[in-house]
Amino acid sequence: MHTESIDIKKAAKQLKTMLDVVRWSMTQFNQSDLYYGHGTDNAWSEAVNLVCQVLHLPHDLPDEDLRFLMQSRLTKSEKGAIVNLVKRRIDEKVPVAYLTNKAWFCGLPFFVDERVLVPRSPFAELIVQDFSSWLKQPPKQILDLCTGSACIAIALAYQFEDAVVDAVDISRDALDVANINIHEHGLEERVFPIQSDLMAALSGQKYDLIVSNPPYVDEEDMSDLPTEFHHEPELGLAAGQDGLDLVDTILRQSVEHLSEDGWLFVEVGNSEVHMEHRYPGMPLHWVQFEHGGHGVFAINQSALRAYLASH
Repeated sequence: MHTESIDIKKAAKQLKTMLDVVRWSMTQFNQSDLYYGHGTDNAWSEAVNLVCQVLHLPHDLPDEDLRFLMQSRLTKSEKGAIVNLVKRRIDEKVPVAYLTNKAWFCGLPFFVDERVLVPRSPFAELIVQDFSSWLKQPPKQILDLCTGSACIAIALAYQFEDAVVDAVDISRDALDVANINIHEHGLEERVFPIQSDLMAALSGQKYDLIVSNPPYVDEEDMSDLPTEFHHEPELGLAAGQDGLDLVDTILRQSVEHLSEDGWLFVEVGNSEVHMEHRYPGMPLHWVQFEHGGHGVFAINQSALRAYLASH
């Protein structure tokens, strides 16, 4: 536990280079009771991420360029800004993305604040791969259900350049953030934010691809979440005793909104363990990720319709 209060002025005066600041930040993080789960998984990466964002440096700098920049001296205001955010990260347990109002998904930048979850879905890997193991042809109509910041919807629009994407969320606050990102990426003509309780407001719409990252944290996991996650909207996390409160509705609505060759992909995270008990024998394809992540299932329209008709 980090017990000493950080002297911002003293630290900013003593630190000189970018490397000094990153090393110091890492030390402060290592001495504190922090949880890494919003884009990084260790103190060094967290420090580099925070410092690069404050300095407006690319998040994906080649190692050689980063090593070169590490020797550069920082201005007094730059050091002060970094030290202040390090203090807030430790004292308030705020994820870096909320401190800087920026997160990355599929290599794209997104505005985020505490109205939406911090982007971190393994859907990024599927998007980059064009869902090629499942889709016969590129989708023209796509639904991103429970869109939050619209990071998935926007990444899908970039990946499938001929597609139109509906970005749906029940939260007006989340859609306000989604709108910011849609405008920043110039996708107003192809990504459409829609307020809806799941698919209730989508009467008559058909989609070749439905992607959903709904709330899926069960009661036990909600009670054990680190402090960092309590800065995120509970509406985007909690989903009842087994984490599947919304899944039944998503499955039953998807049958009517998928095109004939359409596929549904849903992220349920750790609640994957409850799926077989809730839906015994459902012919789900569980996605195997190469770059980390789990708990995403896929099912096509015909298999879903047949299963629901027999249960």
